[in-house]
Order: sequence, then structure tokens, then C-alpha cells
Amino acid sequence: MAATSKSANSSKATLTMPSDRELVITRVFNAPRHLVWEAMTKPEHVKRWYGLRAHETHICEIDLRVGGKWRWGQRMPDGLEVVFSGVYREISPPERLVTTECWEEMPDHGYVATLTLDERDGKTTYTNTLLYQSQADRDGHIASGMEPGMQETLDRLGDLVSSMS
Repeated sequence: MAATSKSANSSKATLTMPSDRELVITRVFNAPRHLVWEAMTKPEHVKRWYGLRAHETHICEIDLRVGGKWRWGQRMPDGLEVVFSGVYREISPPERLVTTECWEEMPDHGYVATLTLDERDGKTTYTNTLLYQSQADRDGHIASGMEPGMQETLDRLGDLVSSMS
């Protein structure tokens, strides 16, 4: 599956499916990992990059501790809300974050997201492995059109961490 967009400040994301229940998203950011970590774990930063530019990020709750909850949501111009939430399972700053994640409209189809951030020569490789409950859940997520939104969201994250450098 090929990714389709590219930020001037980082590479495009790639998606791979190493097993029937996994989706792996990989991207390189031109910023040290402590900045990528900070941008992903502090509400004041998440509000600046999360989701699509045309939507308002109006929910950004982060209780960054094992067992703590997170909840991020956007409001579309027509008033429709899209909200994702989960629980932090493992936190190892600035290199690893494991959470549950679900779209609140379909809470029985959540997955586990394992994010690793590896730094080399001032660049950070972001690898997010999503483990779904079933192949149908993984394929349904992909078929929902998640890739363009994910690409735009990661473009925005790349722009933010570049500006923080």
C-alpha cells in the first residue's frame, strides 16, 4: 500500500501489513525524538497537529500515566464529531508508548497501538504498530479511508516538530 502525501519537513508515511491483524505505519521526522515525544504527549502541542486542518480539534485530554486515559476529538464544519480514545498501557519516554485506541462510534473494534521512536543523526523514525482484534477490523479501518487523514495528520506533526527544533 503506497502512501500519498509528503510534508516538506519529513518523509511520507508507509503502511505495511506484516500479519493478518497488523498495520504498521512508519515515517521519518526531521527532528530529535524528544521533540516528537513532547509533541505527541502534551495537549498544547497535540491540538496543533492532530487530525485534518479543515476540522477543529476541540477535545484533547491526556492523563499520561499507565492506566491513564486519553481522548482526542475533532469537530467537522457540519458539526459532526469524530472522537478517538484509549488507555495508556506502557510509557517509556521518549522511545515507546503503548495504548489502546478506539473510535468511540465503534468501541467494540478497538486495537492496541505500539509506538516506537528511534533517533539517528537528529532524525526520528516513528513506527506505530496497530494490532487489531481481527483481520476484518484491520481491513475495515483501512477501507474507511483512514490513510489520507493519517498522512495529513502526520504531515502536520512533522511541520510542528520541525518548527520546535
